[in-house]
Amino acid sequence: MKKILYIPLLASIIACSSNESVTSASSTDTELEMTITQATNDKGKSSLLLPESNDYSKIPQDPKNPITAEKVELGQMLFHETALGRNPLKAANLQTYSCASCHHVKAGFQACMMQGIGDGGVGFGVHGEKRVRATNYKENEIDVQPLRSPSALNIAYQTNVLWNGQFGATHLNQNTQRSWTVGTPKEKNNLGFQGTETQAIAGQDVHRLFISKTFLEQIPDYKEMFKKAYPNMDLNDNFQLKINAGLAIAAYERTLLATEAPFQQWLKGNYNAMTEEQKSGAKLFFGKANCVACHNGPSLAAMNFYALGMNDLQNGTYGLSTVVSVTETQAEHKGRGGFTGKAEDMFKFKVPQLYNLKDSPFYGHGASFTKIEDVISYKNTAKAQNRKVPASQLATEFKPLNLSVTEINQLTEFIKNGLYDPNLQRYSPKKLPSGFAFPNNDTQSRNDLGFKE
Repeated sequence: MKKILYIPLLASIIACSSNESVTSASSTDTELEMTITQATNDKGKSSLLLPESNDYSKIPQDPKNPITAEKVELGQMLFHETALGRNPLKAANLQTYSCASCHHVKAGFQACMMQGIGDGGVGFGVHGEKRVRATNYKENEIDVQPLRSPSALNIAYQTNVLWNGQFGATHLNQNTQRSWTVGTPKEKNNLGFQGTETQAIAGQDVHRLFISKTFLEQIPDYKEMFKKAYPNMDLNDNFQLKINAGLAIAAYERTLLATEAPFQQWLKGNYNAMTEEQKSGAKLFFGKANCVACHNGPSLAAMNFYALGMNDLQNGTYGLSTVVSVTETQAEHKGRGGFTGKAEDMFKFKVPQLYNLKDSPFYGHGASFTKIEDVISYKNTAKAQNRKVPASQLATEFKPLNLSVTEINQLTEFIKNGLYDPNLQRYSPKKLPSGFAFPNNDTQSRNDLGFKE
């Protein structure tokens, strides 16, 4: 996997990635820098910089799973490997899906659907928008979740993952052992890892993936990659293979960083990287609109949970997307409270990261918005859409922002394009050791992807 190392740029240096000179700061740039300094309690621009994906020492990581180049290479392949789809409900769907079925590069490591489909799905379309239920599967047989698939992009900055933060034994979940229900994926928290690692391990069972020594024998390249990544492991131990496969996938996921977005380039000193409208939107983000109160740090996310009264995912057909197998009483729709059981946590969902949102045009835990500007308008008026959420639970931060139409447009432009990394394809493998298509390997997906063996 090719990595590009960027060196922070100063205003007087010529940009290494282009022939254009990096100009001196304009009054708008200076104002934005001052706004950011104030919003970050004097930490300044550097506190918002994402590290380069191969600068492992600067990437947040689980101390029990230190990132290495060998793990990342292995994890990149396993994340996309449709040959791991070895435990489908129907034999006809054997080896047709992967982790990337719901978290692929063309959708900014989301699904480009309201409800991603793993096993039981067929087709891809252009950006993943045409994946549908296979005709040999009933609605309650396909692998789908009751919430929108969250992005894996910039996941390194999440110590506990999923909308309710249920995965991860550390940080926010240190005293939640009673919620680590035996016989459920949450039980994997007992392994003691952070959220990204725990999810990558638990997700193998949840999403009908399976790795074993037989898999290594069938695809010898993986045996060599495991030897390099874990020199001392017993390759005949299927349980250890599962754990280490998850740890490698997590190591890879932690390198998925949107470092080439215009805002990131601007932070490095390339004042030409953002347009004037994007800079005006950024001033609103860190100033008047105060988005930074919840969306902060390098990933513009936070390990906090808020009730904003957004609608839950609901069964039905919405354009190209069809949502199935969602019930009214699912614990997931109660957010953090559905995991902890605490009244004060009910209907509160984790703050998502904001990079590459336009790659997958569904927003909110229930995919109840299809435009970025609609989410901003919703927060601007601060009128809850979900009647199930008591007003007493709504976040104090959920209040009218008093933004004008022009300001909403500027803020939208910053989030939609100023935070957009156009080159995420660098994180996708050119081919898999199995030789299979990815992120899906069914006949229709192969046709859609233009896959040639």
